[in-house]
This record gives sequence, C-alpha cells and structure tokens, in this order.
Amino acid sequence: MKYKYVVFDFNGTIINDVDLCLNLLNKMLMKKSLPPIDLERYKEIFTFPIIEYYKKAGFTFEGYTFEELSLDFIKDYQPSSFKCNLYDGVEDSLNKLKEKGYKLILLSASEINNLKEQISMFKIDKYFDAVLGLDNVKASSKIDIAKEYFNKNGIDPNECLFIGDSTHDFEVAKSIGGEVILLSYGHQSRNVLSKVDAPIIDSLYELEKYL
Repeated sequence: MKYKYVVFDFNGTIINDVDLCLNLLNKMLMKKSLPPIDLERYKEIFTFPIIEYYKKAGFTFEGYTFEELSLDFIKDYQPSSFKCNLYDGVEDSLNKLKEKGYKLILLSASEINNLKEQISMFKIDKYFDAVLGLDNVKASSKIDIAKEYFNKNGIDPNECLFIGDSTHDFEVAKSIGGEVILLSYGHQSRNVLSKVDAPIIDSLYELEKYL
C-alpha cells in the first residue's frame, strides 16, 4: 500500500456547498450595494486566503472589516449548510478506504467546532481518525495546522495523499511533502486547478486508480 493516510478537504470536496456559498456571497455584496457575480465568475476568483477572494468579488472594506463579513457569512452559512448534500461517492469512498485500512484525516479551513458539528450532522464523523480545523472563522490557511499535526504524530508525508478542490490543497500538500489529487466539481474551475501540477478527477469514484 503506497499510502497510509488520505487527507480530505471538506467544503467543495465532501459537502456540496458551492451554490450556498455563492448565494451568501451575493447576499453580502448586495448589502453593500455591489453587483452580484455568477457561478462561472465565482469559480474563477475563489481562492485562499478568503480575504483575497472577497477583494476580487468587489468588497472594498471601506467602513466595514473582513472580520465583520466573515461573521456575517458564517452566521447564515452554518445552519444552511445542513440542508446541503454530500457529493456522490463520498460515503462509499470513505467506507471503502476505512475497510482497506487507510487512516482518514479531515483537514479544513473551517472553524473546528463548526466543522465537527457538520460532520456529526451528516453522520460521517465515524470515518475520520482526526478532524483538523481553525480556531477562527476567517478561513485563512490550513498549512500550519497540517504541519503541526503531522509533526506531532510523526507522520511521513510520503505516505499521505491529499484530496481537495482548490489550489490551496495543492499548496498544503506540497508544503508538507505529500501527493495531491484535485476534484473538478468544487469551488474552483478546472481552468484554475489546471494551473498547478496535480491530477484532476471528476468523481471520488476515480480515486481507486491512484491508490
């Protein structure tokens, strides 16, 4: 077995919350009398840290702060996210990976308590050996929490495969030394994902050929 650990992103990888995030973004834009954006534009500008994507969406932060926007977003996002669906193949893939003996890690830029509440609501918490998230709602970067966990637990990066839907997942994997596969159906377009050197797949069912 080439890999021992499979590290999953959450938003846009496991949970299909793209439309929800776009709708909430447009709601916030219109509150500031800014023009809304469409899905195609959203997937071209979405990035980490989230503040940079907010700037590209049109927020000027004149008279309000990024922190205020973040709190406004999460207030609506968290309860609404429970109405979202998991992507096709998520539970099948998690179950098969566990049966084959892989250690599964959930690594997200979400606030840790919100993340744990979500995976509990979706009844997928049982699959993960570790759940890693941030201590705030600013969705900045996952690199530091990943490095801290890997170092603390003596995990060999060469034994890790990262699964995500953004170029940030590529950055996280490469900063640690693991391999990464990107999913085309999440928060970034295939065009954006193709700018980094990583395989792109259209479904979690395609994972098997990489394991």
